[in-house]
Amino acid sequence: MEDFKKKSVMDLNDKEIVFSKSIKAGKRIYYLDVKKNRKDEMFLAITESKKVVMNEGEDPQVSFEKHKIFLYKEDFEKFMTGLSQAIEFIDKRQGPYSGFENSEENKQKLFKQKEDADDTLLVNESLGSEIKIDIDFE
Repeated sequence: MEDFKKKSVMDLNDKEIVFSKSIKAGKRIYYLDVKKNRKDEMFLAITESKKVVMNEGEDPQVSFEKHKIFLYKEDFEKFMTGLSQAIEFIDKRQGPYSGFENSEENKQKLFKQKEDADDTLLVNESLGSEIKIDIDFE
């Protein structure tokens, strides 16, 4: 009975990944995974993984804290609106982040990322599947 429970939990977590992007940011890595459920509907799984080191002396213990958010298509617009409002709020009170846009190298990286995103959008549009969004905090 115990093996059956483990297998069904694994089945829920092993959804088909059709697109994946990782973003390294200091001690954190953000994973953006587009997955398909059993009905072939796509959704976005966002995972934040943070490296945690305990007992930094002679015997360090390394672990990772993970937090997940699941976003479905019908919530994209509301989520993006709220995210934009939160970013604008921070920019108005602390000023926009200036370290990134000043570098010519970073401008070229940003342009390349936009091109890649445009290519990905074309691929995803050709799939013609519905994307659903739901938020789940573990």
